[in-house]
Amino acid sequence: MGRDAQADDLEVRLRLAGLKVTAPRVAVLGVLATSGHLDAEAVFSQVSTPLPKTSLQAVYGVLAALVSAGLVRKIEPAGSAALYEARVGDNHHHMVCLNCKSVEDVDCVVGESPCLTPSNMNGFAVQTAEITFWGLCSQCQTAVP
Repeated sequence: MGRDAQADDLEVRLRLAGLKVTAPRVAVLGVLATSGHLDAEAVFSQVSTPLPKTSLQAVYGVLAALVSAGLVRKIEPAGSAALYEARVGDNHHHMVCLNCKSVEDVDCVVGESPCLTPSNMNGFAVQTAEITFWGLCSQCQTAVP
């Protein structure tokens, strides 16, 4: 998809979510659409070059709006800064490397969303299950003696 077509697609997604189209929103959504799991500072570093007047606080505001609108997912691995991703709506899970902190998506392995059924529902109607697997990525496994 060309740069203009990608920007048009991002603008359509913002409008369909009921959000006003702004340059920072398009830029943040575009960064996340092509970059995987990033914290707010990493998003800011990629957005601030094309939009130098955009502050870190503005990026946090944009991320909050995108999460609230369902366009972006916020994950919070224990001991790490919040991470943001553009992959939403499929109830996937994550693997986090204990050494380098890289994050990989994990699709549901068995069954339909939400992948897991609690042994006792306690009156809840489960909508999603959030699972984080912790271990060493392949690169860190090779580096560790």
